[in-house]
Amino acid sequence: MKENRQRRRDIEIPSREAVAEEKKRLRHRNRFRRSLFNTIGFLIVVAAVSVLISARFLPVVQVLGSSMEPTLRDGEILILQKTDDFETGDLIAFYYQSRILLKRVIGTAGDYIDIDAQGNVSVNGIRLDEPYVTERSLEECDIRLPYQVPDGRVFVMGDHRSVSIDSRTREVGCVAQEQMVGKVAFRIWPLSRAGFPE
Repeated sequence: MKENRQRRRDIEIPSREAVAEEKKRLRHRNRFRRSLFNTIGFLIVVAAVSVLISARFLPVVQVLGSSMEPTLRDGEILILQKTDDFETGDLIAFYYQSRILLKRVIGTAGDYIDIDAQGNVSVNGIRLDEPYVTERSLEECDIRLPYQVPDGRVFVMGDHRSVSIDSRTREVGCVAQEQMVGKVAFRIWPLSRAGFPE
């Protein structure tokens, strides 16, 4: 009996202030957890929507290789615009053998493309002014020139003509509409070259 009384005396009953402080601490912890879970949920939704928008409307691609130098350099990151409207001079991305290639549109359906031995390009008899090309070259060309671009397709070439594999070869050929990923809209990386590539 004495032992029970002694035990009761050893149990310390917290004061009202201590109880109120503990309740306040627990409420704060619960509010923080709720706020954290809400924030994480919001960020997940934003990330999912961003990925969906990126995949459907504004795909992002990275340049691999040197076939578009000096306009596009290896490692640069680009945003594409989904579109069905391509014109001569546009930079486009398209699927080729499960890879994405970046090239420049030289001619569209019905255009006649001709390339002379020095690599000068003419479309419908008019020589193109190509300030983006630093090294003109006919290089690998196994198509008969002048070449007429078939319906529903575009004729493409890389800006670095001596290394680019493009519509000058039957292997790549003209690019069909269903191969298109989009038109280059903006360079986002590196920041020092961010902007609208031409």
